[in-house]
Amino acid sequence: MGKRVLITERQVRDAKAEGRQVLSVPLGAIVTSLARDTAKSLGITLQAGSQPAPAEAPRPSGPPVVVIGSDHGGYEMKEAVKKKLEGAGLRVVDVGTDSPAACDYPDFAYAVAAAVASGKASHGIMIDGVGVGSAMACNKIPGIRAAVGYAEFAAWNARAHNDANVLTLGSRTLGIEVVHRIVQVFLETGFEGGRHGKRVDKMTDIEKRFARD
Repeated sequence: MGKRVLITERQVRDAKAEGRQVLSVPLGAIVTSLARDTAKSLGITLQAGSQPAPAEAPRPSGPPVVVIGSDHGGYEMKEAVKKKLEGAGLRVVDVGTDSPAACDYPDFAYAVAAAVASGKASHGIMIDGVGVGSAMACNKIPGIRAAVGYAEFAAWNARAHNDANVLTLGSRTLGIEVVHRIVQVFLETGFEGGRHGKRVDKMTDIEKRFARD
């Protein structure tokens, strides 16, 4: 099913700045609660359009693509996770690091997040010593919702309720067998939508407020 167009608070404010009193909403588009409230406060009419929202480009056929990366502290764990995923039939793109030599986790976190944000991969996995720094770096990229997977339930919640698309892990805080289970839960869990969709929309609205033109 194609991804639906999202109408956010930023688009409403842009319409106001351009002097428009009506913002056309394509059929099938999702209008966030914040966008509706902003339109009401600014006197902007949200008018349903006669054309459906553009369909999402078809996804590549075959198994989903998972992009994986690590710094030197997560290198050995990355190699083990990659081997497990490939053994399960998934297509894995490894963006490095390629040795245990010291390196900087933001470089590889960026590579993982950029691949997901661009649509080259459906999910991302980034491993450093604890997972927190990589999550911070990944979340600087628009469209990325990275979550630290410290337990199976956390991974499930991140996907089911937060629609997370990048999982970060700590090689110094978790054993490899636990990590394998966390990764499996993360990749197999779908986003539940519903009331959680509204909350994810609000996160997107916040992100767009600080987006640079």
